[in-house]
Parts: sequence; structure tokens; C-alpha cells
Amino acid sequence: MVNYQNRGNIVKRLLVLQICLFLFSAGALAETRIAVVDVARAIFSTDVAKKRQEEMQRASEFSAQQAQYDSLTADVKALQKEVEGKALTLSQEQAAEYKKKMEYLRADLELVSRKIQTEIKGLQNRVMQELQPKALEAVKELVAEEKITLLLQREAVISATPEMDLTSKLIDRLNKKTQ
Repeated sequence: MVNYQNRGNIVKRLLVLQICLFLFSAGALAETRIAVVDVARAIFSTDVAKKRQEEMQRASEFSAQQAQYDSLTADVKALQKEVEGKALTLSQEQAAEYKKKMEYLRADLELVSRKIQTEIKGLQNRVMQELQPKALEAVKELVAEEKITLLLQREAVISATPEMDLTSKLIDRLNKKTQ
């Protein structure tokens, strides 16, 4: 089945590219400096973001949730292996009991997984709120220094040479701003 939404996004990107090429004459393109940047990747690649992630992973509540997740995962695998070994000899009642145990384990696993994902999402939101103003300031500085006339989000670009990607420079600049 064709994913029409992705196909539509590609068509939109190509249309934007054609419009950009149409709007800029050959002389204007020679003067135009185009670059791309992935601000979110830059923010989450900073030393501050990595430090916050390590702090979260060391926190007792998160560690307990991770340990519970690992334990439940091992329990699910052990129960699956046990059922596979006894599959031919199980009565319907025993099979139903194993199925019930497996459903309970999977429900517990899903709950713990959602708790962990909520913690991670919360951390990402806090890091983004903390670093986004500095990131925008750093982007403005990079645009001025590099004399960029058109800066695009990396996600919106189909193809760009590595020289056009300012993300690593943005990471370096953010690390300096947040020391």
C-alpha cells in the first residue's frame, strides 16, 4: 500500500525546491548561500543534554522502572519458552492459564514502558525548553558569521552536501554557550 502522505510531502518538497530555483536567477544563486541545520539534533547532542540524560538514568525511580522493565521482559521470554516446551502436553485449561499469565505480563510490561517513555518525553521537553533560546541565538550568530541567506531545516531537505549542514557547528557553539 502506498503511503500517500509521505508521497505528498515529497511532492511538496520538490515544489518548494522548484519555486526556490525559479525565484533565484543564476546571478542571485551565485550570491546566495544556502545551508541546512537540525536544531533538535543539535540540542540533544549537547553536553548539557547528555548530562541530563545520564542524571535521569542514575535517578533511583528511573533505574527501578528500567529494572522492572528488564525483569518483566525476562519473565515474558521465560514464560514463552516454557509454553513452547510444553505446548504438546498442555490441556486446554493449562493453555488458557498460560495465556492469561502472558497477557498479565504483557500488560505490566506495557505500563512500565509507558512510564519510562513519559519520563524520557518529560526530559526531552525540559532540555528543549532550557536550550532552545540559546540554540536560536546560536543559529542567528552562525547565519551572520557564515553569511547564510537561506537556512532550511534539515528535515525539510531531501538532499544536502555535508558542507551545507551547520548542525555540528551549532552543537559546538551550544556547548560553549552552556558551559
